[in-house]
Amino acid sequence: MQRRRFTAEFKAEAVRQALLPGVSKAQVAQDLGIHSNMLRKWIRLAQGDSNPKLTKATESAADLARENQRLQKELARVKMERDILKKATAYFAKEST
Repeated sequence: MQRRRFTAEFKAEAVRQALLPGVSKAQVAQDLGIHSNMLRKWIRLAQGDSNPKLTKATESAADLARENQRLQKELARVKMERDILKKATAYFAKEST
């Protein structure tokens, strides 16, 4: 049987998916059709900076995850402000009539 070869882009994407918050590494490996130990090895290599392409991809994924989390917090704050303004508008509309 011949060994399968994976491109650096495939490995980088697999590592990026595996490092997303709330995602199981085993599930990512199964979805990609690879063994979970191989995925863990790629993650270890990416974090060890032995392959610059993989490291850049994981940093990018981490940056995106942080930005996503920041935006979710901001959205929650803005929704809360909107709800307060709706209630205030209804209250003042009732007073004026």
